[in-house]
Amino acid sequence: MSTADEFTLDPTLCHLNHAAVAPWPNRAAAAVARFAAENARLGSLHYPDWLATEQRLRERLARLIGAAAPLDIALAKNTSEALSIIAQGVTWHPGDEIVGILQEFPSNRVVWEALAGQGVRWLALDLDTSRDPEGDLMGLCGPRTRMIAVSWVQYARGLRLDLERLGAFCHANDILFCVDGIQGLGALPFALSRTQADFLVADGHKWMLGPEGLALLYVHPRLRETLELRQFGWHMLEHASDYDRRAWQPAADARRFECGSPNLLGVHALEASLSLIEEVGISDIHHAIETRVTHLIEAIDRHGFELLTPRDSTRRAGILTFRVPDLDSGRLHAELIKRRVLCAQRGGGIRFSPHYYTPIERLDQALAQVLDCAHRLGE
Repeated sequence: MSTADEFTLDPTLCHLNHAAVAPWPNRAAAAVARFAAENARLGSLHYPDWLATEQRLRERLARLIGAAAPLDIALAKNTSEALSIIAQGVTWHPGDEIVGILQEFPSNRVVWEALAGQGVRWLALDLDTSRDPEGDLMGLCGPRTRMIAVSWVQYARGLRLDLERLGAFCHANDILFCVDGIQGLGALPFALSRTQADFLVADGHKWMLGPEGLALLYVHPRLRETLELRQFGWHMLEHASDYDRRAWQPAADARRFECGSPNLLGVHALEASLSLIEEVGISDIHHAIETRVTHLIEAIDRHGFELLTPRDSTRRAGILTFRVPDLDSGRLHAELIKRRVLCAQRGGGIRFSPHYYTPIERLDQALAQVLDCAHRLGE
């Protein structure tokens, strides 16, 4: 199947919402259908084949982020769970500090704020007052800073952080570096060797084009055994298949963070979606997304809208947020949804998030709808 045949979205729909929940490529839908049909007909007869698919998924995820080995990858239920495993696993001390960003998605705030009962402080940079976010994040760090925890790409307005700069600072100052990659993985090239991230998390249902309910969790091998485990079960044991074994210990690899049975339905979908990402190539995907975002920016400028996403291409990924002057964004968003322009209201404006395959004509159709809505709502 050619990649041109992978997406058969309703032609009346302008899907510009990959930063929320992406549509599956046809190969992912077919993989789930085959899995369901096999289960209905044969039960778990081919369970070893299902585990082989899970292994391929770990291999693809390891290649996507530049991990040394597939078993450096743990599979969590979602980004929130993965972040919670980290937040609740680090041994904190009263007075420890975590530096982050005020405008983060709630999952990247509440997991750190919840540590207040242990005497841990979360110090947040207000991006609205910052011209140099990396420098200001580093400026918030002091002798009690244990971690910098940020999203690679901010969910609301799409600011992309310089992870290499932050990672080098953390490495030089013995500070843990936790990255939420959900708005970047699948849209941008990523390499652990360059970012020096100690922790990386990302759900698969956005730019990786997979299902909800399955996420990547990477913990640097040197830190795996330092995280206190809060969940226990058969799957995270070193000898997981020896059910009668009385003595036990957590697995030495990343499976130690997976307490129970895997989400094999999700595994089949995400493995198929990532096979498409690899087939197209992440560099070509990045270029195609940038072409589409640039097209949108040019149109937004032409129509006199206010751009809220950074103009600098090194400072953005696939998110484009804008505002129509003198028009309530909530009303505009509601009208766009009625007209089947799938987008989001975020960061004080309207967020479009096209992927590599999004036809340019769909972008033009969406903008035409924005113009018409603005005219009608402004009457």
